[in-house]
Amino acid sequence: MKVEEIYGYAPLVSVAVLAVFAVIASVWVGRYIAADRETRKSIRQAVRVRMGWKRLAQMAGLCVTDKMPTALASLATSDASKPPKPRVLTPRLKVKPDRFGVVVRANCLPKVGLEEFQKAARFLADAWRCVRVSALPDGPGQVIIRGVRLDPLTTPTSHVPTGKAPKELATWNLGVDEYAQPVTVALGNVPGVTVAGLPGYGKTSLINRFICDCAPAPEIQFAVADGKVTAAHEGDYADVTGRLFAFVGDDLEEANALFKRLVKLRRDRSASIKEVLGVKNMWDVGPSESWPLVVLIIDEAHTYFRDYKGNDPVTKKLAALAAENARLVEELVKKGRNVGMAVFLATQKSTGDALPTFIRDVCPVGLSFAQKTTEASVAALGDDIRNWPDANPVNLQDPTYVGVASMSLQGRPGFTRIRTPYVDDEHAAESAAATAHLTRDPAELLDRLAGSYLRSNRIDLHKDDDAS
Repeated sequence: MKVEEIYGYAPLVSVAVLAVFAVIASVWVGRYIAADRETRKSIRQAVRVRMGWKRLAQMAGLCVTDKMPTALASLATSDASKPPKPRVLTPRLKVKPDRFGVVVRANCLPKVGLEEFQKAARFLADAWRCVRVSALPDGPGQVIIRGVRLDPLTTPTSHVPTGKAPKELATWNLGVDEYAQPVTVALGNVPGVTVAGLPGYGKTSLINRFICDCAPAPEIQFAVADGKVTAAHEGDYADVTGRLFAFVGDDLEEANALFKRLVKLRRDRSASIKEVLGVKNMWDVGPSESWPLVVLIIDEAHTYFRDYKGNDPVTKKLAALAAENARLVEELVKKGRNVGMAVFLATQKSTGDALPTFIRDVCPVGLSFAQKTTEASVAALGDDIRNWPDANPVNLQDPTYVGVASMSLQGRPGFTRIRTPYVDDEHAAESAAATAHLTRDPAELLDRLAGSYLRSNRIDLHKDDDAS
């Protein structure tokens, strides 16, 4: 091909290159226009991060000097007395914006690793105009840097149930952490959960979200004891009662009957699990429609366990009921895990006088919304919360932090603050109404599976109750 012919193709090549750039630009502009206001701010922030990175990296000490010339530079040098200039290497970045800020992935260099990025986090936060920046490992030789421009903890969020069963039945989606990253808790093999916090700060809304998200899954069945109300239509669970196989209010006798009913179910399951499922632990095969995960939610739990003082007959009766309630719930928490039963206990203060320590201290998952005293925070989260003052729930009393809780997450040091979303009552009602046909009594399901086996073996499942 002659030179003149090559030059003849130059206009076509130029047009093709311009067309490619035009398509890329139109896609970028389209995404920018379609984004919401906060995401647009993050897109502009991402552009600034990319453009200013090489200069910032050198000022923050996130670069290395390579004195060894490349092979090409060595060949291009004619004067041996003048070696090539050393190169300054900076980590390569990939920046992705979202509503809260930017997610930056960077490669490590010799002497510029995870520790150096973590030390420079406060400088990066100032330069990128972020409220906070974190650096975490993202695989061998990689670091993920999260910069939040909009504080997730002070930004209220809402949640609309999808109406679809969760992909992982035993996973509880709590919300986002202080870096806007999703926070989930695995409930497999978890016998109990405690949720503490002042009234009106998000305890019930958090549990309602769990019910709404799991409502489309017949493999999970719910029972509620709500100590704030007398009847179901009066309380926070009025909109989801259609998805509950049992509900009781603040009447101690009714609650006692429900707890006994579930203890009987626990013992029935324990007696028949090997025969029916072929395993000793339900979590080895997972919950099913015929053997669902049974979740007992006890809201305002102190109502059912308080220590009544007095010698009159009424007080004595209440004291006896409260003591038996504590014993029954203790059995569910301590012995219900392997047969697929979990207890959620919500209370304002999880101190020993409100929630017996022999129940509270065997619940492996605990979180707390705002608290008034450090003692209440310690009761809810353990003594280690004293070493993490920034995450202490006593700092969450401002109305801005309604819906924010602190908890210890597996695999993370210290404590994590979480923004939990609000579920509108209308959406909760729609979710429960659409899934009410999936509600089943687990005792009836078990009777169909193992009723004849239990009766033929003459297993006396009330022996312990009669003895007590």
